[in-house]
Amino acid sequence: MATHSNNQYFVPHGSIYPSILSVGLLSLASGFIFSIATDKNKDLAYLQTPGQWMMYLGAAIIIFMVFKWMGAVINESLSGKYHNWEDKSFRWGMIVFICSEVAFFAAFFGALFYMRVLSVPDLASFDPLFTPYKDFLGTWPSAGPGGVVLGTEYAVPKFTPMGAWGLPAINTALLLTSGATITWAHWGLIKNNRKQLVIGLALTVALGIAFLICQGMEYHHAYTELGLTLGTGAYGATFFMLTGFHGFHVTLGTLMLIVILIRCMKGHFTPEHHFGFEGVAWYWHFVDVVWLGLFIFVYWL
Repeated sequence: MATHSNNQYFVPHGSIYPSILSVGLLSLASGFIFSIATDKNKDLAYLQTPGQWMMYLGAAIIIFMVFKWMGAVINESLSGKYHNWEDKSFRWGMIVFICSEVAFFAAFFGALFYMRVLSVPDLASFDPLFTPYKDFLGTWPSAGPGGVVLGTEYAVPKFTPMGAWGLPAINTALLLTSGATITWAHWGLIKNNRKQLVIGLALTVALGIAFLICQGMEYHHAYTELGLTLGTGAYGATFFMLTGFHGFHVTLGTLMLIVILIRCMKGHFTPEHHFGFEGVAWYWHFVDVVWLGLFIFVYWL
């Protein structure tokens, strides 16, 4: 590694990790494309099995490289190569990343607003003599006026919207509690109380896993009992895209929390230097705030 002083920003030597990670991403994306193509084109059926194996290989490479790369970063941190300059850049990088995540979810919330407030009511307001959507009511939740193919007929699917006061309310309580437990863990780290730190983080991990289990139960209930699927028009698409991407972020956040918990148990952080913990805590609080928006605008209103 490159030399470093307190007044010089640490710059590591060249690494092969980005190149290998790019190969994994290419393999994963190519395998996915081959698998999708064979679903619609029988002439490409011979690519289906190789495509699946490319996906598995790409995913394995990505996971392996993430562990190796993050392990190298952890070793650099533990060896004292990171000081004030690096700490500031890490914080700004995390802030920019969270801002990009805000923009990501804002696009989906914007699509939900557009359909609920503008497009669906507008489609229902056309003159009955000229509209192609007879008897369509511009109320929400709605599958939309066009419908989907059900068997041999073209019709609007029947579904029951997901209520707010069952599993979604439980998940809200779980995530709000997890925000409190990770803050309690942070206080423990600042006070150098290792027991409070580890217990708080372990509780946060347990609450994140409980959230994911409840969301899996919710999706099973939606598909098997409510007739609510990703193909259920406007409501189904927005519901599963918003809650599904949030669940994906909770999954990533839980994995990061597990890594941080293991590092805390090994004594990697100190009250003065613990941005690795803080970065994950920021991300987790962001996930909590997004869920509050989902609960209000997707489930409740």
